[in-house]
This record gives sequence, structure tokens and C-alpha cells, in this order.
Amino acid sequence: MKIGLYFGSFNPVHVAHLIIANHILNETGIEKIWFIVSPQNPFKNESTLLNEYHRLHLVRLATENDNRIKASEIEFTLPRPSYTVDTLAYLAEKFPEHEFSIIMGSDSYQNLPKWKNAELIMNNYDLYVYLRPGFEIKNSDAPRLHLLKAPLLELTSTHIRKTITEGKSIRYMVPESVFEEILKGGYYKK
Repeated sequence: MKIGLYFGSFNPVHVAHLIIANHILNETGIEKIWFIVSPQNPFKNESTLLNEYHRLHLVRLATENDNRIKASEIEFTLPRPSYTVDTLAYLAEKFPEHEFSIIMGSDSYQNLPKWKNAELIMNNYDLYVYLRPGFEIKNSDAPRLHLLKAPLLELTSTHIRKTITEGKSIRYMVPESVFEEILKGGYYKK
């Protein structure tokens, strides 16, 4: 089965993540998408992250009614910080029957040369990159790059967290079940 791996902190997951996943499922040969919740991204400040189990729970709530999308805690059992190349090696060993590819925004793609074993990733995996404003891709060394013009919202997890700390509503920015859980848990309030 062709599985797209959508790595992220998902701090929190929001509707733009889900719209992109749906677009990729509709417009490519990818059959399922696994949202890989990263407990510790080596490029992000850990102090701004909600506990990984809470973030995983929110992703599960957001995706529970779509059997094409799965929330994965696979990186929770791997050494930290989480390096994509290590996760890919683990998944290839654990699930040899699947063909894995990577889903990312063009902002993340521009950082790819800084990733651990970036050349190995670029040469051995299909990379489905959705274009984000301000992060154009002009030249690429990745032979298996697929550029996508997915429907985009100018919505980020950072904006959602800021909106919460300002005491404003995030309704419609996240799925209703995620909205209710964030309110109930008091997440992201400083």
C-alpha cells in the first residue's frame, strides 16, 4: 500500500492540515496518510509544545471519522530528538509491505538539506511538497519530487496558539472535536 507520511508537531492539528491531506489523497496515488506526531522536532523549541500525548489525542480526534487517515505515535518509542531518516528506517523494517513517501510544505522542503541524511531521503523517497506562499521552489536536487498546488489557508498552529493566549475563539480553525478538547483541557493558555 502507498502510504504518505505527514510529519509534524501538530501543535495543534488544524483544518489546513486536514485539507492538505484530503487533497493529496484525492489527487495522487497515495492510498492512506499517517500523521506522524513528532514528540521533539530537532528544529523546534520544546518549551512551546503541548505534551505529545495531548497532541496525539487531538490528531486522533481530528481524523477519527476518516479511515484513510491515521494518527501515529511511532516516534514516541524512538530516540529523541526525532530524525525523519531514523523513523523511515524503522517503518521500512516494521512494515516492509508498504511503500512510504513524505508529505511536507515547501517551507519544510527548503530546510531539507539541513536534515540528518537528507540525500538519502531525497534519493529514496517520493516527496509530495505542497507549495506555501513565500516558499517557492526554484531548483531541486530531489529526483522524486512531486510539487502540488493544494488548497491553502493562511493558517498556522502558531497563529492558533496566539489566538488562544489572547482569549479569542479558534472555532472553525480546528475540527469541532479538537476545539472542544482544547477548551476542556485549557490547552495553550499561558
